[in-house]
Amino acid sequence: MRTLEVAALESPIGPLGVAAEDGVLVAVTFEGLAPLRAWGTRVLGPSTWAEAPDPAGVCTLLRRFFDGELDALTAVPVRLHGTAFQRRTWEALRRIPSGATWSYRRLAEELGDQRATRAVGAANGQNPIPVVIPCHRVIGSDGSLTGCGGGLERKRGLLQHEGALQPVLPL
Repeated sequence: MRTLEVAALESPIGPLGVAAEDGVLVAVTFEGLAPLRAWGTRVLGPSTWAEAPDPAGVCTLLRRFFDGELDALTAVPVRLHGTAFQRRTWEALRRIPSGATWSYRRLAEELGDQRATRAVGAANGQNPIPVVIPCHRVIGSDGSLTGCGGGLERKRGLLQHEGALQPVLPL
């Protein structure tokens, strides 16, 4: 049976759940630990859960990211649980620099098939490690914010934090 170190982390975009296995990040979830446990059971099967203050050092790195060190998450080691296509898509997401966005079409082109926009959209939506694997940096070809497992407000907040989207000022 595998053992996961887990932690809940308060962040500017709401509570996050973090899970690592053998010192390697395997999941980040929105809304804290409950969705993390559901993901773990569904994807990994029976596991032992051990609460830890900073699994794989990721809580510290997330705090640094939210404090403005935008590249703090680029070298976080991850273990991806998904299909071969999903893993290729998630690896490509890590090539999008902070402060930049790609369209779903551009992401499909990175994977060698510009016709695969729907497939990359589906894989993007199944990303088990949001924020660290920056699925929020993928937008519609027309510049619109589309699809985000954590909701469009989180996506907007992350893009604004990275300087990829200007804040909307009230009138």
